[in-house]
Formats: sequence, structure tokens, C-alpha cells
Amino acid sequence: MGHGRTPLRICATSPRTAASAPRTPATFLRTAAMGAVSATLLAGTLVAFAPAAEAAAPTVRFVDISGDGGVTLKANVVAPADTSRSYPLLVLPTSWGLPQVEYLAQAEQLADSGYVVVSYNVRGFWQSGGEIDVAGPSDVADASKVIDWALANTPADSGHIGMAGLSYGAGISLLAAAHDPRIKAVAALSGWADLIQSIYSGRTQHAQAAALLGAAGAITGRLSPELQQILKEFFASDLSKEDEILAWGKERSPDTYIDQLNANHPAVMLANAWQDSIFPPNQYADFYEKLTGPKRLEFRPGDHATTELTGLFGLPNDVWSDTERWMDHYLKGADNGIDREQPVQLKATTTGGYEGYPDWKAVGPTRRKIALAGTDTITANVDSGADGGLVLLTGLLDQVAQLPPVASIPLLPRRYAAVWQSQPYATAQHVRGTAQLHTTVTGTKESGTLVAYLYDVGPLGLGKLIAHAPYTFHGQTPGKPFGVDLELTSTAYDVPAGHRLALVVDTVDPLYIEHNPTGAQLTFSSPADDPSYVSVPLGEQ
Repeated sequence: MGHGRTPLRICATSPRTAASAPRTPATFLRTAAMGAVSATLLAGTLVAFAPAAEAAAPTVRFVDISGDGGVTLKANVVAPADTSRSYPLLVLPTSWGLPQVEYLAQAEQLADSGYVVVSYNVRGFWQSGGEIDVAGPSDVADASKVIDWALANTPADSGHIGMAGLSYGAGISLLAAAHDPRIKAVAALSGWADLIQSIYSGRTQHAQAAALLGAAGAITGRLSPELQQILKEFFASDLSKEDEILAWGKERSPDTYIDQLNANHPAVMLANAWQDSIFPPNQYADFYEKLTGPKRLEFRPGDHATTELTGLFGLPNDVWSDTERWMDHYLKGADNGIDREQPVQLKATTTGGYEGYPDWKAVGPTRRKIALAGTDTITANVDSGADGGLVLLTGLLDQVAQLPPVASIPLLPRRYAAVWQSQPYATAQHVRGTAQLHTTVTGTKESGTLVAYLYDVGPLGLGKLIAHAPYTFHGQTPGKPFGVDLELTSTAYDVPAGHRLALVVDTVDPLYIEHNPTGAQLTFSSPADDPSYVSVPLGEQ
């Protein structure tokens, strides 16, 4: 971290032990969750031990703030030492399962440049009171209460207020901006706009993601009875409760309040990772297109919150640097040029540079169809070897070592996987945007799950995963064909010359809960009047 930082004294109170935490249906991932939480908590704690400060270093206070319903929110205030004037206010809600020291390194840097920064532990976690509300109405009300407190107790300027956060804090920031017009700028990092499309896309439970969140919440916080019930119904695949789950998720999705957000007109910056295994990028791109105020969209290689991680140590980080530039322009009026840059900034998983676009629609204007000809029948309930990887880890490996999930396409068992391939490309191609699958499916049972994968296949047949997505159906008539339209995860990927693209469809992936009855089979066909294809946003380099 930089020279001249204030030494911070943190009085840590142990959270409830895991033994007393409510148990969730996610017990099979509890050990992994504890490891992930421990690592991130260590990151947050380490930032507390910065080198000694110089005289004009920011001040640091640990305070209690009364949230909605009188719930105590543990918070810290990092502010310029000079209190003779007012400063823009930045409010930072913590991420899921992390303590209030999470943003201290960033808060100190922001205070150095003239912000009052209030970071608070969201309700239900660690020493804050209440129960986990999952960005529900109480969390939204808490954000406004924190702003009220900051205006009354710090040299914060009521006309220049921003919110920013990572993951859980990102979702809360967007929701708060839709409900509180005082918020003029938002930076939502690795967050969600549509909670249902994040963990229930294609009507398929994202099992590893939901289990990890449930286990981490149980270890570091207090799950509300409502959340425990939602998790139980989610993992039980109880279709009679589906409407209840959808309504619960809709209430907690910023996309639901897009009209209110646009009416309030804050400047919104969205940043996410291509391989985010908890909040995939598609829902952010869709949300971005609906915003009518000042906006910016950034996508980079990585998994959930991995692109921002080094910034939590106070190290140089593109995401946090752009966050500060965004706030400087829209809260301070700084002429730093961020408003004149192309608002959509992408970094491909296979190259190091950034690409700018005027909007998301301009990212992949040219689409090419790969025909899915013929008829293929596969047997369900068996993993063919084509998989999306592991939550949090797979995208991180791709980010730091360009090691995506791989599969030998010639060796995939055709009994369990349907495979179609393009011809080799004579020149390098770039995939930018969202591939779309259109096909006709006939099942032998009324329910079923399929997972589609798009691979970059080299001359030896080794396929590197580019994108994938699950799809689940219920209530279909056995033996009767029906159409399937599925968007794969958005991406930016370069296909080398001499390689080809392959679409693989199977029925099992460890990332998801599958709904294939015993003995089920799925047949993929391409009727003459409705041919099957995968449409790829593809262009030459």
C-alpha cells in the first residue's frame, strides 16, 4: 500500500460460531465456503495494518449507526483531517459475509483525495444487528439511514452523495439509488441487476453458487427464517413454490425498479467479470441497455469479485481506479475525460487490451449461424465430460493463467453428448457478445435439463470453453417436439486461425441442479421449416 497511511486499530469481536449457525441445504459446500470466507476475511484484516501516517492523513472512526427499525449497523468513517469544509460522501455497504474493514484500504485512498467515506456492515452479518435480508426493503432503508447519519455527523455534502460496493454491496447500492434520489452516482462492482437471472437462469438452479452463498451466510451471519425457507424451497425444486421464489427475487432485483432509477437519474457504472459464476454478465448487459442516465459498462476476464480483489489491499486496480474517476467526475465535477470515453469497455479473455464501444448493441453487430443439422438423441443423467467448472475457481484460473475448462471434443461420448462443429476458420476470429442457441427438442419425459457449451477447438480436438448456459423444462408432453431458445453467457474471446467452433449439449453439470428423470432421453432435431442453429457474434480480427 501507498506511503503515509493511518495505522488502524480494529477491535474484532468473533461472530457467531458455525456450530450455532442455522444449517442450510448447502452443507456439502460448507467446508469450501469456510475456506473462501477465511481467505477474504484475511484480505480485509490485512488492510488494517498499513504503514504509519503523516500529519494530514485521514481520520478513522468506528461507529454504530441506527438502521431501519433501530437495528445497529457497525460502520467506519474515513474522512479528511480538515473538517473546515464539506466533502462529497461515499457510502460503501459490505460484501456478503465480509466484515466492516473490507474497504478500509480503498476508503483511505478516497479520503486522501477528498471524500468522506462511510463503510458499514450490512444487517445480519458479523457484529451488525438484525437478520440477513438479501437486499430486501430493510437493506434499502438501511442505506438511507446511513446517509442520514453521515450528513448529521460528518462534514459530508448533502448535494454530492455516491454509493459503491462489491457483490452484495453493489446490489444494495443500485437498489438504494432507485429509492433515494439523493444518491447522484453509483459504482456497482460484480453485482446483480436481476437476481433470478443470476441464480435461476434457464429455470435451472445454480446449485454451487446458491449453496456457497447460503453456507457463507450461515457462517458469518444470521439467516432470517424467510431466507432459510427460500433456500429450502430452492434446493427442493418444489414447483408449487416457484412463484413465491420468483416474487422474492423480483423484489430484490434493481431491474424491477428501472423506471425509478431512471427518474432519479444517477450516474451508474457497472463492472463485472466474463466468467462470474454467481452473477453472470448477461443480466448486467441487459440492465445497462435500459439505463437512460450517464452510464458505463466494464467487463474483464475473471470470476466473481476476483477482478476487484487486489484493490481491497490498496494495490493498483483498474476497476477501483475507474470507480474513483467515475465519482470524481460526477460528484466533484472533475474534467478527467471519463465521460468522453466509449462507455462500454471490454477486455477479452485472450488478449490484454481494452476495447471501447458506444453501446452494448455495437459489441457484436455481425452474427454468423452454425447449422445444427441432423438428429441426435442422447441419454440423460450422465455427465459427458463437458462442464462449466467450479464456482469462483474456474474463472479465476482463466483470469490469471488463461486456463478455461477443457474437453476433448472427439472423445466426448456421443451417447451422452450431442456435438456439432463448424469448419476450421482460415483467419483468426473474435467472439464479442452473446451466442444464442435455437433448436427443437423432444423428450421422453415431461421434465428435463440440458446444458449447452460453446468451445474453441484446436487442431488436435482439444476444446476450450468459451461460454455455456443451462436450460430446464417442465410440463412438456413426452414425445412432442418443442422449441428451445437459449442465450449463452456473454463473452469476449479470440479464436485462432485454424481452429473451429463446437457446440456441445449434454444433461449434467456440477454447477447446476438437473431435472432429468431416470431413463430420460432428449432428441435434438432440425425441422426444414424451423432449422436449428447457434448464432455467434463473430468477426474477423
